[in-house]
Amino acid sequence: MAFSPDGKTLATGSNDKTIRLWDVATHRAVATLRGHNGPVYAVAFSPDGKTVASAGDDKTARLWDVVSNRAHAPLTGHTGRIWSVAFSPDGKTLATGSEDNTARLWDVATGRPHAMLKGHTSFVYSIAFSPDGKALATASADQTVRLWDVATRRTRTTLNGHTDWVTAVAFSPDGITLATAGADETARLWDVATGRARITLNGHAQALQAVAFSLDGKTLATSSKDGTVRLWDVATSKSRTTLTGHTGWVFSVAFSPDGKTLATADADQTVRLWDVATGRTRTTLRGHEGWVTDVVFSPDGKRLATGSADLTVRLWDVATGKSRTLKGHTDEVTAVAFSPDGKILATGSTDQSVRFWDAAIGAYLGSSDQTAAVKSVSFSPDGRNMAVGLDDDSVVLWDVVTPSATPVTLTGSNGPVESVAFSPDGKTLAAGSDDHTIRLWDVASHRDITALTGHTGIVNEVAFSPDGRTFASGSDDRTVRLWNMATHRSLAVLTGPTDEVWSVALSPDGKTLASGSKDHTAWLRDTAFVKPAAAIDKICQAVNRDLTSQERKVYLPDPSVGPLCHTSS
Repeated sequence: MAFSPDGKTLATGSNDKTIRLWDVATHRAVATLRGHNGPVYAVAFSPDGKTVASAGDDKTARLWDVVSNRAHAPLTGHTGRIWSVAFSPDGKTLATGSEDNTARLWDVATGRPHAMLKGHTSFVYSIAFSPDGKALATASADQTVRLWDVATRRTRTTLNGHTDWVTAVAFSPDGITLATAGADETARLWDVATGRARITLNGHAQALQAVAFSLDGKTLATSSKDGTVRLWDVATSKSRTTLTGHTGWVFSVAFSPDGKTLATADADQTVRLWDVATGRTRTTLRGHEGWVTDVVFSPDGKRLATGSADLTVRLWDVATGKSRTLKGHTDEVTAVAFSPDGKILATGSTDQSVRFWDAAIGAYLGSSDQTAAVKSVSFSPDGRNMAVGLDDDSVVLWDVVTPSATPVTLTGSNGPVESVAFSPDGKTLAAGSDDHTIRLWDVASHRDITALTGHTGIVNEVAFSPDGRTFASGSDDRTVRLWNMATHRSLAVLTGPTDEVWSVALSPDGKTLASGSKDHTAWLRDTAFVKPAAAIDKICQAVNRDLTSQERKVYLPDPSVGPLCHTSS
């Protein structure tokens, strides 16, 4: 992504093969540029802001007129994917870095190539002009950075020091310093005049992906695959602050009973407790030695139970952060659930068993063998029944109060049952499956009520609202859906996560919806937008007055999804 010189427009390139131009003030997309035949990996504005350059997977670079949104003839010649583009300070030259191990210079006015810069022995990932336009820096997977004399097209110096791919490069505003980022988990500051390394910045835990100087040159920002962004003081080379988030896939989310705290279970082996009001992390619970796959609060909110790929269950004291480890499962623990009175903890595992524990002291109470790996478990609101979703496409329903009663097997799904949930009145059971559907069963009669379709991927979790009128589902199709229990229709399709949605939860008051995704993020959404059709129509009409005819169609009320102004944004 790249800002225009006046800061009013942001350009973004995407895997969807498009470039979008956004109005920074209103946050609206003002144009969508189409023409590339593959993912777009790089965008840049010309110094006068009138042209946008883009490049990507289709081995071409393109120049777009910002006013007309039209592209000039594509710049062809590279024989590999183009990873980076940069305009010279006078806007007359465009530089491109490619997977074909070369950088190229192009005449912006004619689109003709000026020169091909050869020397790197592997991919050129990042490219940048010095502020005076006399030098060009290229970062490569060959672990080096080259400084080129733009006038002579010759290598001025080669910077050696990184021990893995160099992924990004940026000049300081005064042109004296060059910053580089590498897959070796370091950033480095170099003296441009001498080519010597000034200092190595350590702190990130995974490969770095980007570097950028602030406009005054006093701060350097670095981003990493470890999920953090660090801000460094250039003068002292010290890390000023770290903007932290998840560093792994978010498998599960759960609200505390008072709705003030959100717990998230992460592939980085931690559980985080977040303040819902501020969005800040209150504490991080560490102890598991494998992915934390599921998390749930006790009914009184004082304890937290987690299941993990390390074969253990942990009971946490929310106030102190201390935990007790429950051992017994012989394979990954996939599901945890407290009984409504908080006295029993049930845990399910791929070892084909459900185990029961005394939730107060963690003592083992017994187990129930299943016919397949356990994917999910849930107690009915009155605590009498338990539902277990299995890998063999079935749901087992049994009477917990009367262990001698014969369990009932509910069939109909055409894939493993990833999630089961009882409605608040206990009369209906919902099950999300790998077959992309959610099935509803009548608990008393064991009758298959209906199968809800709409998701285009595995349904990983379902959760009811406190009043039972709606429920939410999260899917591998990267969406969360809200459903109307009375009509069995989809109320809304919520987008945002960039990868599979693995968990959903509704707050105790039903006003907030949480979801966790494989993209390392957890989302909090206000559910108050679900309004009567008449009110939505008015909102649609107001929104449509400010949209182009091309955009307008996605905001029109859609009867097929219920009384909502349906939009893909």
